Amino acid sequence: MSNPASSLSEKKSVSDADETLFPQVEFDEVRETDYSEEQYRKLLKKIDWVLLPLMWVAYGVQQADKTGISTQALFNFRQDNHLVGQQYSWLSTIFYLSYLVFEFPMSYLMQRVSVGKTLSVLMFFWGVIVLCTAFAHNWAGLMILRTLQGLFECTISPSFLLIIGTWYKTSEHASRSIIWGTANSGFGVIVSLCMYAIGDSSQKHNSGLAAWKGISFFLGGTTILLSFFCWFLLGTPREVAWISKEERRIAQARIVANKTGTDHHSRREWKKDQILEAFLDPSTWFLFCSVVLAGLPNGGITSFGSLVYTSFGFTSLETILYDIPRQAMSIIWFLIVGYLCRFPNMRFLLMLFSIIPGFIGLLALALLPSSTDFRWIKFGMYFMTMTTNINGLLLWMHVPSNVGGRTKKSAVSSIMFIAYCVGNAGGSQFFRAVDAPRYIPALIACSICLGLEFVFVLTWRFYLAYQNHVRDKAAEAQGLTPEQVKELGAQNGEKDITDRENPHFRYSY
Repeated sequence: MSNPASSLSEKKSVSDADETLFPQVEFDEVRETDYSEEQYRKLLKKIDWVLLPLMWVAYGVQQADKTGISTQALFNFRQDNHLVGQQYSWLSTIFYLSYLVFEFPMSYLMQRVSVGKTLSVLMFFWGVIVLCTAFAHNWAGLMILRTLQGLFECTISPSFLLIIGTWYKTSEHASRSIIWGTANSGFGVIVSLCMYAIGDSSQKHNSGLAAWKGISFFLGGTTILLSFFCWFLLGTPREVAWISKEERRIAQARIVANKTGTDHHSRREWKKDQILEAFLDPSTWFLFCSVVLAGLPNGGITSFGSLVYTSFGFTSLETILYDIPRQAMSIIWFLIVGYLCRFPNMRFLLMLFSIIPGFIGLLALALLPSSTDFRWIKFGMYFMTMTTNINGLLLWMHVPSNVGGRTKKSAVSSIMFIAYCVGNAGGSQFFRAVDAPRYIPALIACSICLGLEFVFVLTWRFYLAYQNHVRDKAAEAQGLTPEQVKELGAQNGEKDITDRENPHFRYSY
């Protein structure tokens, strides 16, 4: 690390090419002890009040845009667009394949330019694409639109992880991410009520606009409007204009102890050795396999969940209404998990616990008789699967919490989202048209995936615990106190070295 005195006299500023994208920012070397707890609390409150509501709405909007076709399928979406066989399934698969292809270059673009501004522009364009879905009339047109939507929408989750990592301490990552993660269900309740109103109005006025087209107009218009708010408010500490120069320095000092590096570089140097380490790190592949196994059932259920509901014997409008309690309970579960994550090393245990109800619920749905007399039992079994919604987000927290080195963090993030796309793209193909309306083979396959995910997460937890044990023994042999380990780990993190290169880094699990 550079000498503090020389750092103060040679402050770094963003390049001229960046000045049009975010404010001129200067950083010098900081330490966690440079500011008081009161100053940190005051800034944290400001960060929470500005970022979290916006991220909550933005994440809820993208989820609604991405999975809107599941509700649209209840209102003659497939029939009006002449979809047959697996064509409807491919609308989900092509979205995630496009997400897969473009996630890495978009992640690179955000690292080189601006996280907030890049996301805002792409959000505007995917809003336009969602709106244009209302004008589609065949499978080919829908495939083009879904491909473009995957291209533009692939940036939101990686950018949110980068934003969380640059604003919050490691101990705050899970709780803050869970807050915006509740938007999948929280904003979903709002959207479901709006979709119900659109569907009800369309059914009462047969000569009016088709319900699925009205849903596209509603979702696309909402996204376009939101993109303007994100342009002005969303970004990392060096990008946004709503904090002062001194507050930027405090924000940097807050996260020094993360040991994963701060956001004080205007241009990120891509290091080949860190990319190689990302591919050789066993944790990367534990993460990859766990995300794939979580994504397979998620991809199928988000696209076909509404159709599974109708197989219980519910109408289209009843399906929308009866899914609201499941979404509401998902919010409560998210908040419970968020609170419990405040305690050390609870994240993996909560993931393991969350898998069990989903595994039982999906397996029971496949094994119960087809009679409508069992509709409410099936409703209860499907209701139980809501606990698994949290696992994707908890897995994603591995990147900001457990990966050191800016280049390695970006590489692991890209690998993780490749896994996310592979899982979700494949999941919709579990649901074959010939198995409609109950999709029994698909439900069994989804439950098997959850069982395998349980095994991988449990093994991974043992691996991380062992790594911490080895490092603790090494530090003890050197005569280092826990306070010294923490200080040395923070200093190494600021040198942009990885978690494996930093002997004083400790994994959270």
